[in-house]
Amino acid sequence: MRLHRFLFSGFLLSLLISSSAHSKAVLSPEFDADRNRLIASMLCHQLPAQHFSHKICDDDMSRAAYDLYLKQLDPRKQFLLASDVKQLNEFADKIDDEINQGHILLPDAGRGLLNRRAKEVENMIQQILDAGFDPNQKESLQSDPEKISWAANKEELRERWRLSLKLEVIDSYLEEIEKEKNKNKEEKQVVADATAQIDQKLWTAALEKVRKKNDQYLNRLRKIDRQEHYNRYFEAIAKSFDPHTDYMAPESKEDFDIHMSGSLEGIGALLREDDGHIKVVNIIPGSPAAAQGQLHAEDSILAVAEKDGEPLDISSMSIREAVSYIRGPKGTEVRLTIARPDGSRLVIPIIRDVVKLEDTFVKSTVLKDEKGQKIGYLKIPAFYRDFSGDQHGDASRNVTDDTRSELRKLKKKGITGLILDLRNNGGGSLADAVEVSGLFLPGGPVVQIKNSEGRILVLEDEDKDMVYDGPMLVLVNQFAASASEILAGALQDYGRALIVGGAHTHGKGTVQALVDLNRNLPLLYRKKYDDLGALKITIQKFYRVNGSSTQYKGIVPDVVLPSVLDYLETGEQYLDNSLPWDQVEPVRYKTWTGAKLNATKARLESDTYLTTSKKFQKIKVESLRTKQHKEDSMVPVYLAGVLQDRKALKEAESVGGVDEEAVDEEESSTEKKSLDEELAQDPYADLSLYLMDNSAAVAQTAKNKK
Repeated sequence: MRLHRFLFSGFLLSLLISSSAHSKAVLSPEFDADRNRLIASMLCHQLPAQHFSHKICDDDMSRAAYDLYLKQLDPRKQFLLASDVKQLNEFADKIDDEINQGHILLPDAGRGLLNRRAKEVENMIQQILDAGFDPNQKESLQSDPEKISWAANKEELRERWRLSLKLEVIDSYLEEIEKEKNKNKEEKQVVADATAQIDQKLWTAALEKVRKKNDQYLNRLRKIDRQEHYNRYFEAIAKSFDPHTDYMAPESKEDFDIHMSGSLEGIGALLREDDGHIKVVNIIPGSPAAAQGQLHAEDSILAVAEKDGEPLDISSMSIREAVSYIRGPKGTEVRLTIARPDGSRLVIPIIRDVVKLEDTFVKSTVLKDEKGQKIGYLKIPAFYRDFSGDQHGDASRNVTDDTRSELRKLKKKGITGLILDLRNNGGGSLADAVEVSGLFLPGGPVVQIKNSEGRILVLEDEDKDMVYDGPMLVLVNQFAASASEILAGALQDYGRALIVGGAHTHGKGTVQALVDLNRNLPLLYRKKYDDLGALKITIQKFYRVNGSSTQYKGIVPDVVLPSVLDYLETGEQYLDNSLPWDQVEPVRYKTWTGAKLNATKARLESDTYLTTSKKFQKIKVESLRTKQHKEDSMVPVYLAGVLQDRKALKEAESVGGVDEEAVDEEESSTEKKSLDEELAQDPYADLSLYLMDNSAAVAQTAKNKK
């Protein structure tokens, strides 16, 4: 159990730490050059020694760390000039030398250049806003920083800011018009006014709002102290080993401890910093965000406001600071301004609350196919286990016992097939991933774990008794990760279940451990220096029983379905420095010979269904639209163009099956939908029933042969 608990902690670490922060401000330790040299030295020694890959601190590591450092220093290329970057490029392959020699220069060089350019930009902004804009002059702006070079000179940088500020003012102006529209209840007239003639009063208000927002933005930038720049430098070094390895400064380590205690209240979204944005990684089942339903993985949070308050731009904030504004007392409303990956924007109101545990638990129901046969539906939102209750001998819930109980209920109701839903399940307890697999398998190996020394441990289902032995279909998507991938991979390798879903699952096949940098320090150092922080290090990797890693590639379904998320570059394979896919020797296991669905026939049946399904035709149209919109990152910077863009997005949402009146009605209703009501609107559940129905004869034949 101690091994399982260790793996469980590491399993969730990479997801939980991304969002951990609390509302109370935590001051960074006073800058101490010797302390930072000690941290750098410890990183250079402990990372190669303990990381799964055993990468070394060399020029390759330096270049990877430098790329990450530069990306976080000026992620949207708003401040630094090409000449500044040329200066910093001199450090690109010297980070390892800095660490080994104890002479760290890059964080101070980057900080100095950024602060100097930020002061110049501050003057630019005031001059640009004072000069004003012609809202009808047709112009455009490249919104994707990956597609632009660093500004060659101050004139080019000024023009970049001018277009950006003009777009901000137009957006703010349209928001002011919306306020007037809601105030006057004269929607058609106000919208017409927006396209015909500028309301100078509202335009001036928009200008001042943008001026204030950018003043706050630059003020926060100035407040980033020297120690924070060093912490980000250390984070870049750690993340050069892989995206889940990280340096945690003392305040981040404290935040993590508080998060793990579960004492904080908020919205229940796991977040990460990505190219200057705060992005949603996952929505916690049972959380306020999950109940509200509009916030999704890969959304970027641009601004935060209390109910009826002014939105605060969080784009320049660290994730710790940003989350301190998102969190708040239970029962209060927070309004998030978010940007979808396709460029559309939305304000989402969420009532803060604690996670409702009952919504995180396994749930089931019985569906009926076209022939009237009963098909069981079982949803596992997460692989949960109350380890504290287990340790103290208290009654506690875990996903294995709950799954066993729900399966027995379904069997008593006479089901002839089972749909197991693992969509959006981000993982959890490794022990339970193995034990839940055993509920569907007659014993045998489930997963292989390889450590940094190359030793492989095989975890097995030691119980040959099965709770359910009928035909199975497993639903997955890009946000099914870790423990979900272990379960789905095992069921696929044994031929026990048909895996159905998007092109691939997330692809996180690694385990992390937390290493306190203060541990084992000589007493002299512990007395001399403040808390050094901690390292989160990838120490192990998962492999399927067939020898393939779940890392990077994830699980590729037997039947691949279209999704409105197909355009998203989400998953391990899109993260910087992610560990590669590889293989180890397969272990011996017996493939399933009992009742099962035929993958070849299911693919053919799926193709037939997709061509006639109106819901999936709409999904394909919406997926193509969002893909095109994301690729076309040039945005209009004039009033009519912005309005046309917004109109096109609304029309596309309508084509994609979004009923605005229904959405408004749903938002105004506080009544929670039942599981059956949710499934009635789920096209993937409909298709799953269709596949179960059209593969029933195959399943029965297989069962008779057994």
